[in-house]
Amino acid sequence: MRCRQQESRCLGMSLNLRYVVSDTTDAYENLATEEYLTFNVREDECVLFLWQNANTVVIGKNQNAWKECNVSLLEEASGKVARRMSGGGAVYHDLGNLNFTFCAKKKNFDKERQTKVILKAMKLLGVEALRSGRNDLLIEGKKFSGHAYFRHKDFCYHHGTIMFDVNKEDIAKYLNVSKEKLDSKGVNSVKSRVINIKEINDKITLRSLKVALLEAFEKEYKGVATRCKTNETSKELVDKYKSYEWIYGKDLPFTHEISNRFNWGEITVRVNVNEGFIKGCKCYTDALDVELAHLVSESLIGERYKIKDIYNCQKDEYEPMVNEVIRLVSEKI
Repeated sequence: MRCRQQESRCLGMSLNLRYVVSDTTDAYENLATEEYLTFNVREDECVLFLWQNANTVVIGKNQNAWKECNVSLLEEASGKVARRMSGGGAVYHDLGNLNFTFCAKKKNFDKERQTKVILKAMKLLGVEALRSGRNDLLIEGKKFSGHAYFRHKDFCYHHGTIMFDVNKEDIAKYLNVSKEKLDSKGVNSVKSRVINIKEINDKITLRSLKVALLEAFEKEYKGVATRCKTNETSKELVDKYKSYEWIYGKDLPFTHEISNRFNWGEITVRVNVNEGFIKGCKCYTDALDVELAHLVSESLIGERYKIKDIYNCQKDEYEPMVNEVIRLVSEKI
C-alpha cells in the first residue's frame, strides 16, 4: 500500500488506521486483495477494507460448492462461485451488499471492537442493530450481517456482509440452505430470515453506508484513518482464487458419508474405507473454525474402521468440536 502514515491512540498503543475501498466488483480480485492486505498488515495498524462483488456466491473454506450453491443456475446468469479463506457458511453477494474486512496482527485484533464499528455505523444511520448467536447481526430479529474470521500465525482478519439493498429473490434462487439450518433459526425460508437496512431507512445509500463505517471506525479507535490504494495484488494470487482446484477442490471417492447438525454448525464427513481401514477422509462444514475439517480428517485417515478404534481417535488437546465429530463417526459405523 502507498499512503502517508497517520497515528492514533488505541488500547494504550499507537495504531495506524488505514481505509481501503476496492475499485472492482470482481470476487476473485477482491478476495486476492483481502489476502494481500491480511498478510501485509504492519505491526501497529488496523486496516478497514470495503468491497463489493457482483452476482457471486462466496462459500466458506471447508464447504462443498455443489451442495451450497445452485452452480448451473448461477453460471447461466454469468454469476461466479468463489471460496474464501475463512470458515462459516455460503453467502450471496450482489451490488446491494457491502463487504467489510478488518485486517490486523493478532495483538491488535479484537472481534468485539470490530463488531462495535458495524453496530456504531448502523446507529449513525438511524438503525438499531444487535449481535446474535455465533456470528450474526440482526435488525428487528432478522439477519442483515454475517461475520467470519481467519487467523494464520500472527495474521488475522474479520470480515462480513452488510445487506443494504440485496435482491432476496436471488438469495433464495442461488443458495441451497438446508431445512435443518432453517429449522434451527425458526424460519421456513432464507428470504424470511434476512432483512435489508433500506427496509428500515430507505434514505441509506452505498455512499452513506461507507461514510458511516469510516466515521464509526475512527470513533471506535479514536483516530483518523488514511485512505489508501493498493495495486500490489499479484496476478498469481488472483489466479489462485479463480482456479477450479481452489473453488471446487478434488473429489474424494467415498464409501461412507455421515452428516449431522451441531449447535456450532453442519458437517458432512466422507470416508473411503478399503480393507477395513480409512484410506481417505474429507470434511465439509460451515463451522467458523477453519481447522476443524483438517483435524478430523488427519485423525481418521489410517485408522481401522471400527467403533473402538475411531472412538479412541479423540484427544484431550482437541477442541470439543473435533471430538464431537469423531464420536459421531464412531456412532454411525
